[in-house]
Order: sequence, then C-alpha cells, then structure tokens
Amino acid sequence: MSIIVLHENCDPSLAKDRSLPYTAYLVTYEKDGKTCYDITMCGKKVELFDYYWDQYREGLKTFEQSEGRVNPKIWENPAKSKGKKKA
Repeated sequence: MSIIVLHENCDPSLAKDRSLPYTAYLVTYEKDGKTCYDITMCGKKVELFDYYWDQYREGLKTFEQSEGRVNPKIWENPAKSKGKKKA
C-alpha cells in the first residue's frame, strides 16, 4: 500500500495547511474511547479506507480531503531528513 502518515494523532487544524499535497486527507477515528486525527497521503482513496478499516473497524469515523494544493509529484516531505549530496 502507498499510505504515508504525515501527522499521527494531531490537531485537525493542521489539515488546513495549503502546502500539503492535494492527495492528503484528514482521517477521524476513535481509539480507546478518544477521538483521534491523522493526516495521511495516499495514491488511491480506497487504499486509505482499507488501511484504516483494517486497524480501527467501527472506530473509523470519516476521512476528508485536506486543504492541500501542491502536486504530490513535486511535494517534499519536510519530515524527511536531508542527507548530504555526493559529489
């Protein structure tokens, strides 16, 4: 599967960030009686559903597209550490 969790158990307002890729989604689910939010990136929406359904079943509430505007092909994940380039 091509699911990338960008932010796990985060503030849902992070999904309003327009610098996210347009394939990023805000997922709402319930875990141990608490409502949690993840921001994920995926190739196909059905893969996103399958991934979260396998983990949370009836705890899965919603998933909606973020405010991201960036093409995922040119988007760079700021969480990735930048290594030194070889000469």
